Amino acid sequence: MNTLPRGIVPMMYAFFRPDGGLDLAAFRRQVDACIAAGVDGIAVLGLATEVSKLSVEERQGLLEAAAQAARGRVPLSVTVFGATPEEQISFVRRAEQAGASSVILQPPRSPGITEGELLRFFGKVIDAAAIPAGIQNAPEYIGIGLGVEAIGTLARNHPNFQVLKGEGSAMLIRRTIEATGLKVLNGRGGLELPDNHAAGCTGMIPGAECCDVLARVWRNLKNSDTRDKAMQDYAAILPLLVFLMQSMDQFLCYGKRLMAKRLGLDEVFDRQPAQAPTEFGLACLTRHAAGLAAL
Repeated sequence: MNTLPRGIVPMMYAFFRPDGGLDLAAFRRQVDACIAAGVDGIAVLGLATEVSKLSVEERQGLLEAAAQAARGRVPLSVTVFGATPEEQISFVRRAEQAGASSVILQPPRSPGITEGELLRFFGKVIDAAAIPAGIQNAPEYIGIGLGVEAIGTLARNHPNFQVLKGEGSAMLIRRTIEATGLKVLNGRGGLELPDNHAAGCTGMIPGAECCDVLARVWRNLKNSDTRDKAMQDYAAILPLLVFLMQSMDQFLCYGKRLMAKRLGLDEVFDRQPAQAPTEFGLACLTRHAAGLAAL
């Protein structure tokens, strides 16, 4: 399915065993639960998957596990991590072979890289991809990114650049859509979802922990008869989203624990470096997530 991600496409968490290895059974369970909850697609190997902590072999393992669990029921979008264009192109090939519908390129973790260098990096990988390609523009979280004008330049020069995963305010996303004409999905854990919908986003790539509610909200926003219901449902989980998105470390610490609880999993084991949960933080999480049932 060479289709662009759209709607609610949650990013999967990586779960680890007590011995530090990947818990692929828990990961597959997560994929199944999200699809059963009515999501429009599955995303893997982004920031929520803690991709920078994973070896190439572990990334390959999660890619294969996601593809096997999804079984073509929904499109699979794969984030690509790598220090060089050649490394990213190699993983794009793996994603294509696994049946991914699209790839989203992360910038290399190269402090001081210029916009021109980043444009050349992305352009080389995008041109090599046989499936629709996009980029993740998340300077707030990664520390490296492109401005709106540079994103437009990339789109004009590389036709296979078809989708942008943004990580910014609905105001910035609206300006980006107007300036580039790209299909844009925002992230940020689902913050400002109604405003992103109104801004013209084709979807959102949030965490998986609230995917059922966010999928229902997104669907109901499309119809004037159900818009009030959508806003009520979104208002009910907004305090939780605000709590989770205070930082990426906090999101990973508590969002993953909430997802594990909803899946009926046992203790969560972190791969370091990682924020440790506190008694107060867990109490806040319990209070904010009180209305969420098992998945």
